[in-house]
Amino acid sequence: MSTGAASTAPVPPAGPIIPVTPATSVTSVIVRLKLALLRNGLRQSAGRRAAYVASLVAVLLFAALQLIGLIALRGNPHAMNVTVLLTAVLALGWAVMPLFFSSGDETLDPTRLVMLPLRPHPLVRALLAASLVGVGPLFTLLMLIGSVVATAHGAAAYVTGVVAIVLALLVCVALARAVATANLRLLTSRKGRDLAVLSGLVIAVGIQVVNFGAQKLGTSGLSSLDPAADVLRWVPPASALGAVDSVSEGSYAVGAAQLVLTGLALAALLSYWQRSLTRLMTSPDGSTLQAAEPVRDRAGRSSGLGRLLPAGRTGTVMERSLRYVWRDPKTKAAWVTSLVIGLIVPLFNALQGAGSIYFACFAAGMLGIQMYNQFGQDTSAFWTVAMTISSTRDAYVELRGRALALLLITLPYATLVTVLTTALLGDWPALPEVLGLSFALLGAMLATGAWASARFPYSIPQESYKNVAPGQAGLAWIAIFGGMLSAALLCAPVIALTIWLHVSAGGEDWTWLLLPLGTAYGTLLTLAGLRLAAPRTARRLPEILAAVSRG
Repeated sequence: MSTGAASTAPVPPAGPIIPVTPATSVTSVIVRLKLALLRNGLRQSAGRRAAYVASLVAVLLFAALQLIGLIALRGNPHAMNVTVLLTAVLALGWAVMPLFFSSGDETLDPTRLVMLPLRPHPLVRALLAASLVGVGPLFTLLMLIGSVVATAHGAAAYVTGVVAIVLALLVCVALARAVATANLRLLTSRKGRDLAVLSGLVIAVGIQVVNFGAQKLGTSGLSSLDPAADVLRWVPPASALGAVDSVSEGSYAVGAAQLVLTGLALAALLSYWQRSLTRLMTSPDGSTLQAAEPVRDRAGRSSGLGRLLPAGRTGTVMERSLRYVWRDPKTKAAWVTSLVIGLIVPLFNALQGAGSIYFACFAAGMLGIQMYNQFGQDTSAFWTVAMTISSTRDAYVELRGRALALLLITLPYATLVTVLTTALLGDWPALPEVLGLSFALLGAMLATGAWASARFPYSIPQESYKNVAPGQAGLAWIAIFGGMLSAALLCAPVIALTIWLHVSAGGEDWTWLLLPLGTAYGTLLTLAGLRLAAPRTARRLPEILAAVSRG
C-alpha cells in the first residue's frame, strides 16, 4: 500500500542544482565600499591624486615628528600630562571633524543605505570598521602608540597600553560617527554648508590657541599641566592613557577602573549612535517642507527684528542686509571671520603681556571691511534692487540702510572688544580715546566702503570656495586695500590729535575729549561718503549689475 502511494507521488522537475553560499559579511562589504570610493575618487583627476598623496606625505611626516617627540618624553615625570592632553585633543578633533568636513567621506551619510535590508547592529559594526580606513585613523593610531611608549613602564603597562590604544581609537571613531549621524540633517542642509565655509576660520582660531598654549608651556614647563591632566585622566578616552600611567606606578585597581570607564564610554557611544541611526533611517525627512511666510504688519515689515527697524525703505534695506548676514554662506563666513579675528588679535596680544590698548581698533577695522563691495553679495539678484533706484535719493537711502545694518552689529561689538582689552591691560584712563579712535576709523571705512562699492564692484561666486570671480581679483584688491589706506588717511586728524595730547604738557588730562570728537568725526565722514557714493551708484546701475553677475 505504501509502495503504491510512493510510486504515484509527483516528481519535482529536474533542473540545475544551485549551491547555497553563506551570506557575505556586511562589514567586509562596507569596508570594500569605502576602499572603492577612495580609489574611484583618486581616479577622477591627476590633480586630486597629487593632492591626496601630498596630504598623506605631510600627515605622515608630521605624525613621525610627533611620534619622535613623544618617544623622547619617555622617562620625563610629566610625560603623562602630555599624553593625556594629546588624547583629549584628538578626541575633540574627531568630534568636530564631521561638522566641517562631512563631504570628504561619503560613508558618513548612512541614508544612502536606507533602502537596503540592513539591521542596526551589523550596520553599526560595518560603519565602525569602515571608519578605521583612512589617514585620520592612521595618524591617531601613531599618536596613541607614541603616547603609550612615553608613559608605559613594565610588561603589565605595555599590555594595558595595547588595550588602551584599541579602546581610545574606537572611542574617537565612534564619537565622530555618532556626531555625524546625530547632525546629518544639519550637515546636508544650507547650515551645514555654512559650517564647511567656516572650517578655515576654526582652524585659524585653533592655531592661535595652540600658539598661545605653547608660549605658556615654554615659560612654565610641563608641570603647569598637572591640574588639567589630573581631571582629564578620568575623562574618556584620555582615561585609557591614564590607565597606562596608573599601571606603570603599580596602581592596578585604578588602571582597571580607568579602562572600564573608557569601555563604558565606548558602549554608550555605540548605543547612542545606533539609536540615532535607527531614528534617522526610519523617520521622514521634513527638510523639504515649505516654511510659512513671515507675518508682516501694515508697514510691510516682517515680525521679529523687522518690527524694531525703521519703517520705509531704510528698515527694509536693513532687514535684507541682516538676513544676508544670517543666511548667505559667503556673507556669514566673512562676518564671522571678521568678528572672531577682530576679537582674538587684541585679546591674545593683551593676554601675552605684549599688547597695546590701541590694538582694540583692529575690531572696528575688521568689521568696517564688510562695507566694501556691498552689491557683490546680491549677485545677479541686484537687478531687483536696481529696479527700485530711480534717483540719487533712492541710492542714498539704499546705501544708508546698508551702513546702518552694519553699524547695528559693529558699534556694540567694537565697544565690547575695547572694554575687554582695556580690562585685561588695566588701562582704564585710555578707554575714551581708544573708543573715539575706533569710531572714527569705523566712520572712515564706511565712507570709503560706500564709494568703493559703487566704483569697484565685483562678483562673489556662490558655488565655489573663491570669494572673487575670475578676472576680478584686481578690482577686489583695489577696493579693499585702497579703501583701507584711504580710511587711514581720513583718520589722520584724529590720530594727530591723539599724539599731540600725549606729547603736550597736561594734554593727557583732555584725552577723554577724543570720544565725542572721534564719534562726531566718524559720523561726518560716513554721511559725506554716502553723499558722494549715492550719485555714482545711481549712474552706474547697469555697470554694477554686470560686474556682480559674473559669479
